[in-house]
Parts: sequence; structure tokens; C-alpha cells
Amino acid sequence: MMKIQEFCDMEKFESIMNNWAKSTGLATVAVGADGEYISGCYNFTEFCINLTRGCPEGARRCEKCDREGVGVYPCHAGLVDFGIPITLADGTVLGSVIGGQVLPEEPDEEKFRATARELGIDEDTYIKALHKVSVKTKDEIEASANLLGDVINMYVRACYEEQISGSLLTRLQGGIEKAAQQIDAANQSTSVIAGYSKKQNILALNASIEAARAGEAGKGFAVVASEVQKLAEGMAVTSKEITTILGQLHATIQDMEN
Repeated sequence: MMKIQEFCDMEKFESIMNNWAKSTGLATVAVGADGEYISGCYNFTEFCINLTRGCPEGARRCEKCDREGVGVYPCHAGLVDFGIPITLADGTVLGSVIGGQVLPEEPDEEKFRATARELGIDEDTYIKALHKVSVKTKDEIEASANLLGDVINMYVRACYEEQISGSLLTRLQGGIEKAAQQIDAANQSTSVIAGYSKKQNILALNASIEAARAGEAGKGFAVVASEVQKLAEGMAVTSKEITTILGQLHATIQDMEN
């Protein structure tokens, strides 16, 4: 399973989360695809964390909301939360940013007192904590949540692409170095071929001389000597062509390295 921490600068990631929470007054935290926290918890309210999630039934209901909540949605306790997926450009889900913990309007105390009784929480303590919760319109909450989702996704995708590009560059550089070594080896082999060609030319010339001295008896040998000479000349031409191509490849590789 791919993890955001493997390729993202998490200090910058945390900075985005923290600054967003300060500027909007909403709570937020990031979780990985495995559901584990990968960031600090910002602007979390006493109402949610200490009281609602602080009791067994409240925690069970909150965890259900966290799993099932998508976009901006009302939580079981009467606040508004959000869940925005963190994805790569190809749709791979890496986790999500979740949060909210705000009221969409001034609260009806009696409804929250009823919730407190259901969860086994002291009503007065619950209402006191409730009055510390920020009130935001649904449009404000949705705009803020989408903004955080867009910024986090752009940052995560940029970090991922940077890592991929760096990996490709490293592989390309390694490939260039290997190609340069192979070209050097090919140049050495071409030099050997050119050397063989020269030797064959000399042998063919000597064979032609000896065939001429032998007169009629040396005609067959002269034919062989001629063919050897043609082969030597062909090898020389091919060797020269290969050397030219290798020189062009070498120049191209130098340009790529630069």
C-alpha cells in the first residue's frame, strides 16, 4: 500500500493543514488509506474529542461517520463534518482529510441535551462545550472543505510527480552511462575489425603475388585471394560506417548529459 509519507515533505503537509485550520476555524486531520492518522489534529473541539468521542457509544457512532461520510455531511451528534479523499491523478486513493466539527446554525439545546442523555454524558457539561463550537453556514463549510481538499491533493500529486520524475531521471542517467560504456566497447571491437581487415588485405595481396608466380597452377588460388580481398574491403567499409554511427551516438549522449 502506497503511503503519502513515502514521497511527501510531511512538514509542509502539516503546515498546510495547520494554516488552513487557523484561517477557517474548522477542525481537520489527515488519515492514510489504512485509516491511521498521518497528521496532527488541528482545532479539534472539546465537544467532539473529549466528550462525544470520549464515551464508548459516542466513539462508535463517530467512527461510523468517519468511515461512511463523504463530502460535507451532518454527524450523528448534530455538527457538520467533511471527508475529502486524497488521490493521485490516476485515481489511486491514498487517504483523506476529515474534519469540520462546526455548527451549521445556532443550536437547539434540547436536541443536544437528548443526545447527551443517549451517550451518558452530563448535560450541562455537554451544553457548555457546545457553546464553544463555531457556527458556519453550510456554504462556508463546503467551500472551506473543498479548498483544503484541492490544496492537499495538488501538493500530494506534485510531490508524487517529483519523485517519479527524479526516479526516471536517475534511470535515464544510468542508461546514458551504460550506453556510453557500450559504445566504448563497440568502438574497441570496431578497431579490432579494422585491424583484421588490414591483415586480410595484406594476406590477399601476398596470395595474389604467389598465385601469379605459380602461373596456370595458381589460378584457383588467385580466385580465393580475390574473394578474401573483397571481404577485407567490405569489412573496412562496414567498420568505417559503424564508427561513424557510434560517433553520432556518442555526440547525442553527450548532449543528453549536458
